[in-house]
Order: sequence, then structure tokens, then C-alpha cells
Amino acid sequence: MDEEERPVRGGRVARTAPLVGLAGRTAGETVVASLRLRARDRAEGRAAVHARAAERYAERLGRSKGVLMKAGQLLSFVSFGAMVGEEYRSVYQAALARLQDDAPPMPPELAARTIEAELGAPPGELFAEFAPEPLAAASIGQVHAARLRDGRRVAVKVQYPGVAEAIRADLANTELLATFFRLAGGMMPRPVQLDVRGMAREVAERIGEEIDYRTEAAHQREFADFYRGHPFIRIPEVVPELSTRRVLTTELADGLRFADALKEDQRLKDLWGEAVFRFSVGGLRTLRVFNGDPHPGNYLFHRDGTVTFLDFGCVRRFTAEQMDTVAASVRAAVAGDADALTATFRANGFLDGAEAPEPAELLAYMRESLRASLAPQPFTFTRECAARVVAAAYSVNGEHREVIRKMTPPPHFVFLSRIDLGVTAILGELNATGPWEAIRREWDEAGPPATPYGERDLAFRAAERVR
Repeated sequence: MDEEERPVRGGRVARTAPLVGLAGRTAGETVVASLRLRARDRAEGRAAVHARAAERYAERLGRSKGVLMKAGQLLSFVSFGAMVGEEYRSVYQAALARLQDDAPPMPPELAARTIEAELGAPPGELFAEFAPEPLAAASIGQVHAARLRDGRRVAVKVQYPGVAEAIRADLANTELLATFFRLAGGMMPRPVQLDVRGMAREVAERIGEEIDYRTEAAHQREFADFYRGHPFIRIPEVVPELSTRRVLTTELADGLRFADALKEDQRLKDLWGEAVFRFSVGGLRTLRVFNGDPHPGNYLFHRDGTVTFLDFGCVRRFTAEQMDTVAASVRAAVAGDADALTATFRANGFLDGAEAPEPAELLAYMRESLRASLAPQPFTFTRECAARVVAAAYSVNGEHREVIRKMTPPPHFVFLSRIDLGVTAILGELNATGPWEAIRREWDEAGPPATPYGERDLAFRAAERVR
């Protein structure tokens, strides 16, 4: 087997050890730097140590092409202020953010052979044009720009050979992701304690669904069918005849990547924030379906205020009863009704009886994640807001530690919490301002449209029901 075709493999110890070594080296260098430098120079020395550590993490994760890299992508947009301290957040975030779009690619010849093996012919016969160098590379596959014989521009995602086997091996290693998240929370002298096993299980479940591109194609077609013609949400169409288990062909979408979108006028960022919020949270409330990978590498931003949503490898479906529970819990928390909130949680398996938290404690915990609804409106999301939400949700040593310890949330609720944190982090980076409580009332209380986007979305959904 050629070196370039060798599958991505590694035993449990081998794939965990590099991260353990990096964490030990980071901690050791930080101590040495602090001892050697005079007091006024120590901060600069620690910053240099963390800058080198961030580069090492990004480089090692980028080469993993599997579960570890997907975990790194998750951490690249969840607020680092809660994990490594606000003064070092940007250092790790900048390094890991490259994992969203710039993973090390496979050689063009290997990508071409994968396409031929899957579709029965080389790219030169299947496409009028095919770019041998990837347009983007990620953890599981890389994307090539191409043109069909009928003139349509398309994106061809090709899965890395051997990555499915590597991911399955990683998912069987229950300690691998737990170790990764434990290290993420332990990089500072006074770390926030993370629910590492809960995070590991959630990420494992999400990643496990992304191996077969046929599943992603079916998910994307479902979303494209519903949102076709939507006023501010765009979903690229799938080309089914050129999509298989390891190759996925869709319309090629152009737009601003997240880093460039952050440089635009705040009015545009507010519109984009509302579009992301309505697609993510609103789609969950109204369609009971959610695209389960809310990180900015999956969005393209357009100067007309619209957003294109990419990557449908992991989609979650919820029952009407589950969504009713979510809506009832939020309504009770916003209203400050601790007894109603406790009753809803108890009736739906969130509390196991004897050691349940006090209603007032449960209410205070729940309201931490509802700042956008409880604060004076309109409300502006910030990085600091996102960091506080992450810390409140994950910390087992914080002010809500007793509530976290006594709760037994069902698996779907844990997943919904991760969704909320991801969207909150994205809106915080955008500094998005909006009447978020009035928007929530549109879905949970049949309230009137709160914004022009709300009016256009309502008109679109009404037209969909007529068809």
C-alpha cells in the first residue's frame, strides 16, 4: 500500500499520548517561564508559552483527521474565556480556528482515485471542470470546486481514505475524547471543571453519524426541500447522481467566511445573527429538526443579510413532547416560576427524586442560559456573555454545582444544551443585537413577528403550508 493511501490508524494509547505529552509540556513550560522571569516579565513569558502550546495542539489535531480534530473544531468556537482564562482565549482560539477550513489536505491524485472508486469514472470524465487542489479541507473530507456538463458550479466533498475506520476505532476508545476535553479544561492553573465524559459522549454521538455521506445527502435534501426559496436562509441543493458513501456533490455556494464576516458593518452582523438564530433555534422549535453542528465554519455570509448553511452530516430529530417540554421550561424560567419549572423537570425525568435541587436553585441555574431573554431588550450578545453561559453550564465547582450534581437530564436535553452554547458563542462573536425575547415568543407563545425577518419568515411558512 502506498504511503499516501495508508488509512489513518492508531491504537488507544498512541492516539491519546500526543495530547497528554502536549499538556505536560505546556504545564512544565509555564512553570519554568514563571520561575525564570522577573515578576513584570512573567505575563509575557506565559503568553509565549501558551502561543507555542496552541500551535502544537492545532498541528497535532490537524493531522489526526478524525474524532480528535472534530473535537478541536468544536473548541475553536466555544468560548475559551471559560476554559483557559480570558487573557489566553484568543491565542488558542486563533490557532484552533484554522481547523475549520485549513486542515492538511490529501494529495490530488488520491482524491481523484477515491472519486473514481466511488463513482466509476475519473473526475475528468464526470465533470466539465474539476479543480485538483481542494477548496477547503476539514476533519473527515475535503471539498473540490467543479463544474457539471450543464454548467452548474458544484462542490465535491471527498472523504479521506481510512478515516471511517479511524473514527470507529476512536469512538470505541471511551477515554480518548474524555482525555482531550479534560486537557482543554486543565490548561490553566485554576481551570473550569468540565463535564468531560458528557462532552465526550455527545461529540462521539454526533461524529458517529457523519461517516456515511449518503446520510448527509438525505439530511441536506430534507432541509433544502423545506427552505427552498426562503427569504434569508439558503441551503445548497444536492446532486444525488454524483453522491455516494464517500463522495458528496452539492451546489457550490459563495460567500464570506466567518473571519471576514466579523469585519463587516454591525448592521449586517445583526442580520446574520438573527438569521443564524432563526435557523438554529427557530428551526428546532418549529420543525423539531436541527442541524447538529453549529460552528461558524459551516456558514457562508452574504452582504444582502442572508446566510448559507453547510454540512448536514449530523441532524437531530425531536418529538413534539420533547419540544413541548423545552418550551414549557423556558416559559417558566422567563416568568420566574420556580415551582412550575421544577414540576416540568420532574415530570420529564430531569430530577431523580430524593436529592432534587431546591426550586429556587433550579430556577437560578436555568436563567443563566436565558440572558438574551431576561435582559432589557434589545440585547447584545458578547464574548463575555458566551463565556459566562459556558462556565455556568459546565462548571461542577461553580455557583450552580449542587444543581448540576443533582440533575439527571435525558440525553436529548444534554444535546440541546450543547446547541444553545454553540449558537450563543457564534452570536457573541458577531456581537449580534436583537429583540431575542420577542423572537422567542413567536415560537413558544404564538406571538406576532418581532422583526422584518420574522414577518418574512412567517409569510414563507404560511406559503409552504398552502402548497
